[in-house]
Amino acid sequence: MKILTTTLIMVMIINLVFLLTTMISKKTKTSREKNSPFECGFSPLSSSRKPFSIQFFLMATIFLIFDIEISIILPMASTKMLSMEEWLISSTITIIILLMGLIMEWKTNMLEWSK
Repeated sequence: MKILTTTLIMVMIINLVFLLTTMISKKTKTSREKNSPFECGFSPLSSSRKPFSIQFFLMATIFLIFDIEISIILPMASTKMLSMEEWLISSTITIIILLMGLIMEWKTNMLEWSK
């Protein structure tokens, strides 16, 4: 019986607090604009599906690959596992492989912004 009365009192207190907050709150009118999600300055009234440029995606991927390559090569110089000659050889091979891929993309016209 004690658990039932305690539960009933808790439910009453929760409902009372809920009613008080709805009465005290400043938000009185709801509108479609205020209830719609707002993200990054885009209007929610327009279409959410926009065409995506594949060329932009390719350029971003190339940037990401070279960015990751730099973040891999630079810490290798500070480790004591490699000598300076080994670091120079491994970083040169890595850069040559990446540049060969970039040249291949350039030759196949993958880097064209407009077609």
